[in-house]
Amino acid sequence: MSNYKKFIPCIYLLNEKAVAGFKNTSVISENPTELARFYADNNADELIVFDLSTDDISHEAALDVLKIICREAQIPVIGAGNVKRMEDIKKLLYAGCAKAALNYSKESNIAITKEVSLKFGRDKIIACVMDDSDITGNEALLKEFVQAVILLNERTIKQAASLSKQPLIVSLPEVSLDKIIELLSCGTIEGITGPAVNANAKELMSIKDLCAGNGVAVRTFEPAVKWEELKKNSEGLVPVIVQDYKTREVLMMAYMNEEAYLNTLKSGRMTYYSRSRKQQWLKGETSGHFQHVKEMTADCDKDTILAKVSQIGAACHTGNYSCFFNEIMKKEYDESNPLMVFESVLGVIKDRKVHPKEGSYTNYLFEKGIDKILKKLGEEATEIVIAAKNPNANEIKYEIADFLYHMMVLMVEKGVTWEEITEELDKR
Repeated sequence: MSNYKKFIPCIYLLNEKAVAGFKNTSVISENPTELARFYADNNADELIVFDLSTDDISHEAALDVLKIICREAQIPVIGAGNVKRMEDIKKLLYAGCAKAALNYSKESNIAITKEVSLKFGRDKIIACVMDDSDITGNEALLKEFVQAVILLNERTIKQAASLSKQPLIVSLPEVSLDKIIELLSCGTIEGITGPAVNANAKELMSIKDLCAGNGVAVRTFEPAVKWEELKKNSEGLVPVIVQDYKTREVLMMAYMNEEAYLNTLKSGRMTYYSRSRKQQWLKGETSGHFQHVKEMTADCDKDTILAKVSQIGAACHTGNYSCFFNEIMKKEYDESNPLMVFESVLGVIKDRKVHPKEGSYTNYLFEKGIDKILKKLGEEATEIVIAAKNPNANEIKYEIADFLYHMMVLMVEKGVTWEEITEELDKR
């Protein structure tokens, strides 16, 4: 059980669009990824995506959409729907889902519970049930091999809550706030999902404040360092250095007063104090280039804040991604960030594919196609094995570099990015 109660909106995915529900297939969003970002930006704790496709081609298309959602949502995604075998669970997890759901209305899904739990880990497996009888009928299986249970039938919530040994996520229609607080006060219920959350997505932070005021533990951003503990400048402000949370690139510098500090923590979006306009400034309010907070840290003297953010669009009003682009001086030096080197080489390979260059070995590989690329990759892998038997470490460095180059050609051919690779490694 999590130490806080969760608000989990859901997306019903059909024909690569978001529809209203399981039975109501009217389109509510042509862009499910945009909808996922909307939920995340409004402080949803997790997201459930139900794949409602009915054939293999549509299912593969849905997985492609799900992959983008997982990358863009910035919150954990639970993948559900269209699971027939262990391979389908693997596809959901490999698409980037934090967890995958088994539909317990299908006997075949119940039958593979133990297998997928042992293969991928109990913490990645959730069961979707229709009512309390699915819980009592599979009590031992759920207890040993499932991390949580999603209950889709709101009519059996009380019975299920009293019977379940696992944390429950309950799907609710639009209900009163009093009802939400009552349910979340139940020890077994870990979170709520469904129309009740979707319809109130814009108000999630206010709803969480109300829950917290009624003794329900919810995820808020209470500061470990109070405003009073920070040292202010002569204007009563604290400077803030803003950094891209993935690349670590410094994006900008601004200032906060107490109101901006508290609003940033409450909303999850960077808010500053504009010294020229003498007012609050929500970054992105007019441009749409919001900065979503990942982490805030005070320095040793507590007189400067470092904020790591997910930057939407450009940080600078000039249109540059970072405000720091006016070069003053620069010595010759080697780029020491390995990921930047990988990104740079991958960028050159991508450019070769789009803009072929005569005599380019990279273009030769692309022209020959996937079989040639795979053949070269296999040859280079063998060269690594041979070089590893040589006591001189230099040889293996050369061979690994050759292998990585050919691997990046394959990545470009298959549309895979270093970001996706590093995210997958990080999850492991």
